[in-house]
Amino acid sequence: MPPTETTRSRAPRADAQRNRDLILDTAEQHFAEHGVRGSLDAIAKRAGIGAGTLYRHFPTREALLAALLADRDDALVARREALRDGSVDPAEALDGWLRAVVDWAGAYEGLPDPLRAATNADSSPLAITCEGFVTTTAEFLDAAQRDGRARSDVRARDLFLAALAQSWVRGAALADPTSGAALAELTRSGWETSPVPGRG
Repeated sequence: MPPTETTRSRAPRADAQRNRDLILDTAEQHFAEHGVRGSLDAIAKRAGIGAGTLYRHFPTREALLAALLADRDDALVARREALRDGSVDPAEALDGWLRAVVDWAGAYEGLPDPLRAATNADSSPLAITCEGFVTTTAEFLDAAQRDGRARSDVRARDLFLAALAQSWVRGAALADPTSGAALAELTRSGWETSPVPGRG
């Protein structure tokens, strides 16, 4: 039976989706091995596609990162929802969320840098990603502030940037695994109003 108009239109879409999935899978492996500064042309070669195909799907490194992060956030979403449980102390929920962001931003070497840059660049494909994180951070921060557990002058954007800084330090200080934990505690002491006696 000759192909119908519907089957003709479906085939390119199916091929495009397969290529997109292949690019994301390959990029995940490549960034895990080489960091986010890894060559995009090398990703295309590793995936067995032309560089033009990669750039048609993802014109920039930031566009590829934004799609990859959105496609691989199940664990972070689960953590966020668990922390939204009303039984979690607001300060602990905020601290838990920030630590989750630190882990998320450390998925690939060098990831904190383009995320930090995107917080000041509305045109970056990563800007929407960062905006979502700031919004969620504000949700946890507002709850802690209403409970009197977080200082009223602390801003969600600053906490998000602090989490990125922690992730960068942890990635850059592999010889000293205590640096990340120490910086997390230092950050918490900056936003918390009344630490629970004996915490930690």
